Amino acid sequence: MNLVHAVYEPQGQGPHPTVFALHGWGAHALDLLGLAPLLARGQFLVVCPQGPVTVPLGPSNGYGWFPLTGGAPFDLGRFDEAVEALRVFLDAAEKRYPIDRQKLVALGFSQGGVMAYALALAAPERFVALAALSSWLPAALVERLPATSRQNLPTLVQHGTRDELIDVDRARESVEALRALAVPLVYREYEMGHEINPRSLGDLVGWLQERVLSPIVRV
Repeated sequence: MNLVHAVYEPQGQGPHPTVFALHGWGAHALDLLGLAPLLARGQFLVVCPQGPVTVPLGPSNGYGWFPLTGGAPFDLGRFDEAVEALRVFLDAAEKRYPIDRQKLVALGFSQGGVMAYALALAAPERFVALAALSSWLPAALVERLPATSRQNLPTLVQHGTRDELIDVDRARESVEALRALAVPLVYREYEMGHEINPRSLGDLVGWLQERVLSPIVRV
């Protein structure tokens, strides 16, 4: 497979409902894997690929998906390369792991949320749900999306009002862009920084249970 990755696989042969979890800038493949036992008591298969960009962090390295530009428009070429690498990886993961393709969730934290947006908004038929945590939706991404219906892509956006890295106003702008795309949306703000706290995690778990695991037919 083309990307380093970590996987949490539930008991049983599957196929399993699956979360495709994308880490933030400076993190690594194991960063979000700790969520796996907490998501519906470990019922989700969780696949965590690692970004291709090396981020020097003193004695060790972290990783990212595309280079940061200090607020300037990011390099669309590098961004497109990262998105394509994820698509190739996901195709391979669906062949290698017991993924239920009818219950595949795109989830991303921070920069990983941008990548989750790129994957799911461009191909909403591939995902049962989308979750963007402490992230933002770039206008350049929205402008390049294909014309397709996203009315069956339930989306959860969570953000901290004290986020010191990605201001909450960027999340609010992202929400307005999602509403313009007619995406069915749940938006939640929390008194927290750039993080996942117990309350936001609890809401995420409940939302996944309702939208992905519930036998009630989604509308």
